[in-house]
Amino acid sequence: MVELNKTTVGDNSENGAHNMVKIIIDNCEVVVPEHTTILDAAKSAGIQIPTLCYLRDLNEIGGCRVCLVEVEGCDQLVAACNNYVLDGMMVHTNSPKAREARRTNVQLLLSQHDSQCTSCVRSGNCNLQTIANDLGIFYLPYQRHLAGEGWDFDFPIIRENDKCIKCMRCIKVCESVQGLGIWDLTNRATHTAVGTRGRAPIGKTDCVACGQCITHCPTGALRERDDTETVFDALADPDKIVVVQIAPAVRSAWGEELGIPREEATVERLACVLRRVGFEYVFDTDFSADLTIMEEGSELLERLGAAAKGEDDSRGWPMFTSCCPGWVRFVKARYPEFVDSLSTSKSPQQMFGAIAKTYYAKVLGVEPERLFVVSVMPCTAKKAECALPSMVGEGGAPDVDVALTVREMVRMIRASHVSVETLAEEPLDTPLGFGTGAGVIFGATGGVMEAAVRSAYYLVTGKNPDADFFTDVRGLDGWKEAVADIDDTKVRVAVAHGLGNAARLLDAIRDSRVSYDFVEVMACPGGCVGGGGQPIHDGCELAAERGQVLWGLDAAADIRFSHENPDVQACYREFLGAPLSPLAEELLHTDHRAWSMPNEGTC
Repeated sequence: MVELNKTTVGDNSENGAHNMVKIIIDNCEVVVPEHTTILDAAKSAGIQIPTLCYLRDLNEIGGCRVCLVEVEGCDQLVAACNNYVLDGMMVHTNSPKAREARRTNVQLLLSQHDSQCTSCVRSGNCNLQTIANDLGIFYLPYQRHLAGEGWDFDFPIIRENDKCIKCMRCIKVCESVQGLGIWDLTNRATHTAVGTRGRAPIGKTDCVACGQCITHCPTGALRERDDTETVFDALADPDKIVVVQIAPAVRSAWGEELGIPREEATVERLACVLRRVGFEYVFDTDFSADLTIMEEGSELLERLGAAAKGEDDSRGWPMFTSCCPGWVRFVKARYPEFVDSLSTSKSPQQMFGAIAKTYYAKVLGVEPERLFVVSVMPCTAKKAECALPSMVGEGGAPDVDVALTVREMVRMIRASHVSVETLAEEPLDTPLGFGTGAGVIFGATGGVMEAAVRSAYYLVTGKNPDADFFTDVRGLDGWKEAVADIDDTKVRVAVAHGLGNAARLLDAIRDSRVSYDFVEVMACPGGCVGGGGQPIHDGCELAAERGQVLWGLDAAADIRFSHENPDVQACYREFLGAPLSPLAEELLHTDHRAWSMPNEGTC
């Protein structure tokens, strides 16, 4: 019998790190390095082995038993995802024995799965559905048993346990990538299920609503709360003027589910599409991203100036960005001692809403209550943010009425029977529809920091630097640090993405192992381009590719500095007065202590 090598993933032992082995997979000779899994060896030869629970380097447990293969000389079938090749190994990925076992295991999964696929948001984009179809499973020989469970359907993240296949992906992503550990296995034996740790109601946990569990779920067991009907109702209301803002990261991904190539899926084409859906005015969150830079950058310079004079600042250092609601929720839940160090600037989404219902309402000559503001975001936490009691205007009306994910927007487009591929580009509306290259890069990790440093340089010196003079915080390293030289003043900065990395950074700051002046954090890996509201491609991480779209748009932009946005300049000149003016403080800034996370201060 062949003894399978089950060396731990990542083992780089001196004797085996670079040795090559020759194996036969489905009669194809394959040469790969030692410590290569059977799954990866097969992929290198163009042989696809189906998987459900597998996530590279994160969840390689072989629990779904869908990747079973037959190895000659081995009595039992083995999981391809976590067994490693040996020289001379003979593997059969689709032998009758392997195929029948795979089919039986999928049938067993389906016996505990709500298979009403036509009413599932993941229909057509569900790995379980695809594998079942590929295996020709048209009936179940087993009695169906569904494990339903109550849920708070007002929360941005919805879990439907009767669709859960217990693959453990959500548990691993939440625990190992985001460092939160919201999900866990509950009950035992045949009653085993996945739920919140301690079976607490989701609204009573530290969940930050980042949505990474959704984008890594292979089925429809996890999804965002669907708010499309609320928007359709507003579009049908003749008394409502429905405006929509498009977040920077949306332009990097919105065409993916619609089959539109990236180079054709421009924000101008999306503007045309959304008008066909029924939105009266289409604006760009890049505008309010530029506005955020003006406010946040001015706030940073004010604090640095006060520090240089020796004035006490009870808020403490460093100053943290506050444009990512998942990150803000994380700080409040797990590191409340840093809450006062968060910038008071609202996020671009919320700044847009506040400006739309004041400044823009005056431009239109209408009462603010007639405006219904919708945002299209790459994010699920934005749903929680726009519902905060601190994000309201005069009379208690929300700054933003509804936040949609990109996936929800795509569903609205399809429900409206819009032929996207036939539509041409159209300009966005004014005066809230123009953004600079600095606003665009908000959607990629490091982008907020780079945009802020560009304008901070101008605000200090009165002249622009080269737009690419500070690119040290680009890239996908989880925690980056640099020093920005602004007129001989050294500003120490750091950038982190993914809350696990953010936790390491905060621990280091708390323990005085590192010291910074300004820190940018995005909850999702890669920043907003990898957000929990983006299109789902099972097993593919597209944050890097999407991020390059945004960096390319910035490089090609005519204006690459937030302070040069003519519409932002007009907004200050005609309405706000100046950054940090009393009106700007009232509309564009917030008190992070005005609301609480369920367990805030208990960690």
